[in-house]
Amino acid sequence: MMFPSRRALLQCFTVSLITCISSASTFFNPFNVTYDHRAIIIDGNRRMLISAGIHYPRATPQMWPDIIAKSKEGGADVIQTYVFWSEHEPVRGQYNFEGKNDLVKFAKLVGSYGLYFHLRIGPYVCAEWNFGGFPVWLRDIPGIEFRTDNAPFKEEMQRFVKKIVDLMREEMLLSWQGGPIIMLQIENEYGNMESTYGQRGKEYVKWAARMALGLGAGVPWVMCKQTDAPDPIIDACNGYYCDGYKPNSNNKPTLWTENWDGWYTTWGGRLPHRPAEDLAFAVARFFQRGGSFMNYYMYFGGTNFGRTSGGPFYITSYDYDAPIDEYGLLSEPKWGHLKDLHAAIKLCEPALVAADSPQYIRLGPNQEAHVYRVNVLSEGLNSSQYGSQSSCSAFLANIDEHKAASVSFFGQSYILPPWSVSVLPDCRNTVFNTAKVGAQTSIKTVDFALPLSSKLSVAQQSMIDSKVSSISKSWMTVKEPIGIWGENNFTVQGILEHLNVTKDSTDYLWLMTRIYVSENDISFWEENNVTPAIMIDSMRDVLRVFINGQLTGSVSGRWVKVVQPVKFVPGDNDLVLLSQTVGLQNYGAFLEKDGAGFRGQVKLTGFKNGDVDLSKLLWTYQVGLRGEFQKIYEIKENIKAEWTDLMPDVIPSTFTWYKTYFDAPDGLDPVALDVGSMGKGQAWVNGHHIGRYWTKVAPKEGCQTCDYRGAYKSDKCTTNCGKPTQIWYHVPRAWLQASNNLLVIFEETGGNPFEISVKIRSTQSVCAQISESHYPPLWKLSHSDFVDGKISADDMVPEMQLRCEDGYIISSIEFASYGTPQGSCQAFSRGNCHAPNSLSVVSKTCVGRNSCSTGISNAIFGGDPCRGIVKILAVEARCIPSSNIGFSQL
Repeated sequence: MMFPSRRALLQCFTVSLITCISSASTFFNPFNVTYDHRAIIIDGNRRMLISAGIHYPRATPQMWPDIIAKSKEGGADVIQTYVFWSEHEPVRGQYNFEGKNDLVKFAKLVGSYGLYFHLRIGPYVCAEWNFGGFPVWLRDIPGIEFRTDNAPFKEEMQRFVKKIVDLMREEMLLSWQGGPIIMLQIENEYGNMESTYGQRGKEYVKWAARMALGLGAGVPWVMCKQTDAPDPIIDACNGYYCDGYKPNSNNKPTLWTENWDGWYTTWGGRLPHRPAEDLAFAVARFFQRGGSFMNYYMYFGGTNFGRTSGGPFYITSYDYDAPIDEYGLLSEPKWGHLKDLHAAIKLCEPALVAADSPQYIRLGPNQEAHVYRVNVLSEGLNSSQYGSQSSCSAFLANIDEHKAASVSFFGQSYILPPWSVSVLPDCRNTVFNTAKVGAQTSIKTVDFALPLSSKLSVAQQSMIDSKVSSISKSWMTVKEPIGIWGENNFTVQGILEHLNVTKDSTDYLWLMTRIYVSENDISFWEENNVTPAIMIDSMRDVLRVFINGQLTGSVSGRWVKVVQPVKFVPGDNDLVLLSQTVGLQNYGAFLEKDGAGFRGQVKLTGFKNGDVDLSKLLWTYQVGLRGEFQKIYEIKENIKAEWTDLMPDVIPSTFTWYKTYFDAPDGLDPVALDVGSMGKGQAWVNGHHIGRYWTKVAPKEGCQTCDYRGAYKSDKCTTNCGKPTQIWYHVPRAWLQASNNLLVIFEETGGNPFEISVKIRSTQSVCAQISESHYPPLWKLSHSDFVDGKISADDMVPEMQLRCEDGYIISSIEFASYGTPQGSCQAFSRGNCHAPNSLSVVSKTCVGRNSCSTGISNAIFGGDPCRGIVKILAVEARCIPSSNIGFSQL
């Protein structure tokens, strides 16, 4: 069947997505999905499946086609997502399946690309999502206890899960209806905490399985990290490595529902990165040892727009170091290296699905082979052919973290780098090794939104930068009142739990009381050198203390003790506490009891007559900010505020709203808002909530050189030490108009809005460095001549492949050397051996094109520049927008 191109689908979004996607019944001929001990069986055939994790609410619908297309191009067979209950039912009984919450539209788009769909309903999802994906109203159901044998919870859970399954059935999205859905998931990672609930936890698991199966979806269900998943539910693995995982029944296949290809980040934390070599090693080992379904968590991470990030303290970006970054751009070399691995695994698929189990061969103390073969005619395997009944494929692994190994396998010698797997689709030729990266490296930049030209001088570029160093020279401002600001407040005795009051409608809850201070207290403090203080046994996430309208101090942390010195004046003093959340807890047992705000005693210490128990006083409560209540961040509502012009020389102010207008950058490149000049707050563009921002700085230490070898953990390979964790915030193109875009900022701690800038994120440089001993391009290895045995891998030469993002072309080759070049991307230099025509050969092949490939051989570069030495081709190319051709001056 014909699938729509990525660009065609992007264009169709300007009219209507629905008119461009056919009904679900036309995606596939109806097919059944079952499983056996070896694999998921689709339409009667075992399959080795590569899945890409994409969360639809973490992107706009306009981004979906490009992300799905890049996933398919990268080798994915399946798209996987959670279902976010809090997004779909923000108020009990009121459903939202519109915009970026349009699950049906997303599923149909997946099917339109010929991809399968794995729907993880949960409805608990974790996912670093606010409250783990639960709607906050759920905690107010009388008698409810989450995720245990509790009648109120089970009733609500079943109601929502049934809602989703019924919706998928009504839209003809299940496989037996011709739709893309091949698997569903109930619950999520419950095995981690099942023991906390005792016998009630065990009964809950059994009930969840019965409930899911009783919905009659007609496709297999899975439970991840659930070793006691009742039959026929498949238990699946989550983690960095799952090659040793075995399901709880010999009748179930080995599935990996979450391969963590990166990690999430907290405010003030370093940025974690997982090396492409290690990630590929983990995937290859999984399929080597009998795995059959592997999903990348995440293949595209996206953005926690609005207040959807969990935590507490998870940042707005959910990039996750995924193969496709937060903005929808390819992260190279990770995306390309995995694409090659997927192609190699697909070459092995005939043997992998035909063999019930592999033959294990010990090759050395830390080296081993797993061989999959059917109807082998001879041990030499010379008659092995892809796609025939005589199939053989092998994986050779070296799990030594430090040393390469030379091994003998079926009479041939192979060199295995440390911590690597070689893939041999015919049990002879190595077509891929996880430690040998042949994919390009892309250097992504966040820069000012003006045309780029290879003919611009440094002085011209500097002049451009100075002209666009800020988003606007004209800002307006209005102060947010401290404390009680409206009529919708109430007064009660005591300290109330934060979420019981706000219902998570806002981050902010004001509490105000009045403290009388006598002259005797003042004298007592002065004579005894005593400073009164507010003491709170436990607090989360942020507390700000105001005395008589002035900020006295701030504390942040998760359930931390507070001792905040305060200064009173004689007489009545207004004491205001601002309790703030920064994402609700998303993981752990008893989420309904976690709450927010204050726990334990809240008191004033240091008074002459003893401590003052603040929980016995009358407190006036005000939910949220006045600006939030008035919705002054919306285009039609912002006139409600009494805005005044902001002067550039004004001292940065706390608890202040700012607004300005700006034009969208030209082109289609993703847009980023740079708020590095601000402190902590939230941002909106044209009424769309970009999310929270916080320029909290990461520790200066801990960003050591990363070695891919050895087991990965989240703090192994990190960057950004000594810098703010996040300063760039994604503004989706779909939320922008050509001009007059409204930007509204709420700033809590003080910052300079005049230094805020709008930038574009793009890939301006691409590099590759490939040896003449590298394996040939995998697309040629699947060519019919190779399959039929007419040519071998030895007859082919490696190729260097370069590619700019869509809409960009290679404008120049900044460096090229065939020989013994030194260094790395953006720091290449010639070695002692160099082919003089390197630059001209590569330039002729690549300049003016979106992508290009150059063979790596002596013949292509006019002879051998240094005999007896393995040559390397290193190239750095510059990419510019294709629309900028001919642009040479300002």
